[in-house]
Amino acid sequence: MTRTGRRRALPSLDCAVPRAAGLVRNCCLYEMGRAGARARHYTAPMKPARATPPILLTPPATAAELANAADLPFGMQSVCRTLAETDATLHRFAWLGDHLAVAEWTRDTEIAETAYDQPGHHTLSCYLAGGYRTERHKLPGRYGAPSRLCALPGDHESRWWVRGKMHFMHLYFLPEHFSRRAVRELDREPRELGLADRTYFEDPRMAELCRSLLLESWDDVDGRLRANETAHDVLSLLMRDQSAVRAGMPRTGGLSPAVRRRLRDYIEARLAQPITLGELADLAALSEYHFSRMFRVSFGSPPHAWIAEQRLARARSLLRGTALPLAQVAAQCGYANAAHFSHRFRDAHGVAPTAFRQAMRRA
Repeated sequence: MTRTGRRRALPSLDCAVPRAAGLVRNCCLYEMGRAGARARHYTAPMKPARATPPILLTPPATAAELANAADLPFGMQSVCRTLAETDATLHRFAWLGDHLAVAEWTRDTEIAETAYDQPGHHTLSCYLAGGYRTERHKLPGRYGAPSRLCALPGDHESRWWVRGKMHFMHLYFLPEHFSRRAVRELDREPRELGLADRTYFEDPRMAELCRSLLLESWDDVDGRLRANETAHDVLSLLMRDQSAVRAGMPRTGGLSPAVRRRLRDYIEARLAQPITLGELADLAALSEYHFSRMFRVSFGSPPHAWIAEQRLARARSLLRGTALPLAQVAAQCGYANAAHFSHRFRDAHGVAPTAFRQAMRRA
């Protein structure tokens, strides 16, 4: 086993794109932090991994803009350099809104030692495959496995032995998420409930939600909203799971008429834009956890499904009453492009938008 200090570029991975991903410092676990984070690798020869270009989502910016933006979260400016020093492969990445981000990673190495020092953000990691021989120093004999989770607070320090193949996902979030949830969901003082440092714990429901994040289309406005809701559900589970004091029963009576009107108006005015669960919950002065459940009581479906139906309703109205090209209809309803809109419309109604428009004109 030899120590290698040279920097290695990931094959077929443009350095400008991971700069936008900005999330994992030396890539295996809980990394993407400040410039002070450190990693030491003792890497045996290995076969280079094939890299899939990661997805760059909102906020849109050029690589130069991202490199020079001082206010970007998660230490994004240093990602090119840190990714070049590791054998991990970033497959997908997305900002989900509400300062939440998700990434999918793989790693294949014979053996490597990696150290992390106060990354400055919280991370939840869920192993999807492999990881059977990866362990944390000071916890000998405890190894990773599919569906095992790690919760790493922003101020944690850790060292890891990484061996073999791993496929894992990360959910990144700021300490402020836990502070706000402590107050709004559990009626606790933020200082009483920080994220606990936990290694390889098991929670079937949380692992299932983490895996479901990867099934969503992150470059799709509806899929990203569903992923945003799922991420909030994961964080609520994480907080409640580690809390020794249970909160009172959540409110179940639904939203007031005034709040429902406010939400309808807000959503209607922003159907052409991405909408997140967090901004809707703020509008109702509720936690995401309580808002999601009260919304379902009041509107009969979860937020993402109700908003998707409002987009389709607007699309039907535009197809019936205007001669706008499909690309403009798609844009006004929040779809990425005409093809994406056509796919969604056909799935919902069993007919293409053009055929629907022609049928309405003949009626």
